[in-house]
Amino acid sequence: MRIYTKTGDKGETSLFGGQRVPKDTLRIEAYGTVDELNSMIGIVLADMPPPEVTRILTEVQATLFVLGADLATPRSVAAGRVRRIGQRDVRTLEKHIDRVETQLTTLRTFILPGGSPAGAQLHLARTICRRAERIVVRVSRSEDIGEKITTFLNRLSDLLFVLARLTNRAAGIPEIRWQSR
Repeated sequence: MRIYTKTGDKGETSLFGGQRVPKDTLRIEAYGTVDELNSMIGIVLADMPPPEVTRILTEVQATLFVLGADLATPRSVAAGRVRRIGQRDVRTLEKHIDRVETQLTTLRTFILPGGSPAGAQLHLARTICRRAERIVVRVSRSEDIGEKITTFLNRLSDLLFVLARLTNRAAGIPEIRWQSR
């Protein structure tokens, strides 16, 4: 099978279920940004963060494929054909956040993004996640995309933040506190 199909050469693509839409629709932008986030997490993993972070991020990558499929599938398509992001996925992220936070000091100020290569890349992944969340909010104003996708992305950005902190701590790199001038 060839990688190219030529079906998108005129600027359209198919949603799961067959509906053709322009490639610049918000729904496509949303799952394209989720794909970008997944690739950024792959870059983080290539930098070999601590084993706990690697385990969590590998799990997150698999769930991001579910999220992408969810966004690519209109709610009008039979529900059983694709797994949807749900409360269970949100709870999983919250459990990871809670566990990681026990290993970190409490923040009382903002910190500058950066640190080790993997830590800095996690901060970048967090900003990509926030962009995906903003796009999903825009999509949700005009299309039914379910109730938990926005919540999931909100929690995921929090998880990426604490993972960046944990990664930098494991690398022995102190956090730089932001100071107003």
